[in-house]
Amino acid sequence: MLSVLRVHLPSDIPIVGCELTPYVLLRRPDKTVTTDDVPESAPLDGHFLRYKWYRIQSDKKVALCSIHPSEQATLQCLGCVKAKIPVAKSYHCSPKCFSDAWQHHRVLHDRAASAVNENGNEEEELFGRFNSSSSGSLNTSFSSASSPSLTNGSAPLYPAAVTRSSGGETWFEVGRSKTYTPTADDIGHVLKFECVVVDAETKGPAGHVNTILTSRVIPAPSPSPRRLVPVNGVDVMGHLEIDGRISSSGTFTVLSYNILSDTYATSELYSYCPSWALSWPYRRQNLLREIVGYRADIVCLQEVQSDHFDEFFAPELDKHGYQALYKRKTHEVYNGNPLTIDGCATFFRRDRFSHVKKYEVEFNKAAQSLTDAMIPSTQKKTALSRLVKDNVALIVVLEAKFTNQVGAADNPGKRQLLCVANTHVNVLQDLKDVKLWQVHTLLKGLEKIAASADIPMLVCGDFNSIPGSAPHALLAMGKVEPLHPDLAVDPLNILRPHSKLIHQLPLVSAYSSFARPGVGLGLDQQRRRLDPSTNEPLFTNCTRDFIGTLDYIFYTADSLTVESLLELLDEENLRKDTALPSPEWSSDHIALLAEFRCKSRPRR
Repeated sequence: MLSVLRVHLPSDIPIVGCELTPYVLLRRPDKTVTTDDVPESAPLDGHFLRYKWYRIQSDKKVALCSIHPSEQATLQCLGCVKAKIPVAKSYHCSPKCFSDAWQHHRVLHDRAASAVNENGNEEEELFGRFNSSSSGSLNTSFSSASSPSLTNGSAPLYPAAVTRSSGGETWFEVGRSKTYTPTADDIGHVLKFECVVVDAETKGPAGHVNTILTSRVIPAPSPSPRRLVPVNGVDVMGHLEIDGRISSSGTFTVLSYNILSDTYATSELYSYCPSWALSWPYRRQNLLREIVGYRADIVCLQEVQSDHFDEFFAPELDKHGYQALYKRKTHEVYNGNPLTIDGCATFFRRDRFSHVKKYEVEFNKAAQSLTDAMIPSTQKKTALSRLVKDNVALIVVLEAKFTNQVGAADNPGKRQLLCVANTHVNVLQDLKDVKLWQVHTLLKGLEKIAASADIPMLVCGDFNSIPGSAPHALLAMGKVEPLHPDLAVDPLNILRPHSKLIHQLPLVSAYSSFARPGVGLGLDQQRRRLDPSTNEPLFTNCTRDFIGTLDYIFYTADSLTVESLLELLDEENLRKDTALPSPEWSSDHIALLAEFRCKSRPRR
């Protein structure tokens, strides 16, 4: 007969909006062992599995610590209550917890006071207002009754009490499917999962009931809000439409974000991040919430696994009006599972842009062509082993559906095209020549596109190159000085002559716009978060082993101008001694976002 051998949860800390999927090990009638489901619609040997989820609701109210959400709160910051800061952020589990978090916590008070003083009420941030409500429970699109992903089986969302125990507890049945996604109503309560073999004919149990109790459900930690900061010196926030986008029809926003592939998100690499916050079911919802919250018109993501693109990001972002394009790496060098290959994904709003053309850059093919043309046959194997690193770039040409207000009358009916490159350059630090060669190869491809069309360009991605490195110099300055120290690493002589390391695209780093002359509330603060020697952010990647800038958004300055930028993070936003990823931020990189306007210019 069918029997259940083992039931357990990958993580016993349930988080609002993050699907719980129990591991159920079965023994079939033929004695084989499987984890396949046996639903009522397809019984096995006259038996099937029945699942139920309960919320155990105690008469005692429980508040959770805002810093350690798996711990019960023992004190509350009354300053938060007076400042009308979301009540969930006011709770702490101990005096030490409150003391350790004070530097970060004080920022909430300062921001609340600043917002009230400037506007008479709290500012709406671009990202953050979607995450919490004044009641302290998560106000999120992932925990509403209307969300198809949260139906949780055939059980009603708010059923009558099913069982009452003698200890002042009430059990509510909340789900009848194998998986369950906790909602805001579950916060602070323990969940109970039941699994039992049922006789298909009598509908009665045919074995003992297997149960699991979780720890208390916690709200998804919400990161500090990030705002759009104008770079033209005007001391106002970007005006937002109801759907959260900038209201000016002549501007558009671009997001670039390395989301950290699940393949690389291991406890060995990120031991400081709680295991539940490192799990993909948690991270994918947190990442989606963040990405959707930015309301960007164009989204460039790196380290997107092919299966996660197909099964999660493409369908989920489609619901928000995005069309998706993807280019995965050419070969998986880490393991044999093709589904875990990551790549670059570019999304754009269908109501703002239409797809014109796609180019795929495979650096492996370029490496093969290079070795065939330049490397002696006796050295080709060595050369290819150094150059073939499976990195790619995805180049997309889009046509704007909105009007470029500046100069529109001068060019009636002219198509407004935009070229967007999305790439992830090789990570290995001892391959400085390969990094530079990959960037140079990409830029030469973009030059060919620029020569064939009068088209603004954006070059986004994780270049795994710090400001001042040779790849960064090539992108930002258009050339690499012959005495640059990175050029000393060139065992294959692929960078010679150094005079060829140039390009003609007028590229400028978007975030260097924070260094523009001008006075504004946010500009001085953002300038302090720039490296004064390069005018690049102090960091876009922050782990225990490394902190620095690897990610950029470059644009052609003769055709585009930067209007505003998503504010940078610093020690005020990241708690003391906290590295990424963390419960609040689900990647080791931070997202970059820029608002652009197309310039009016004569045809070349």
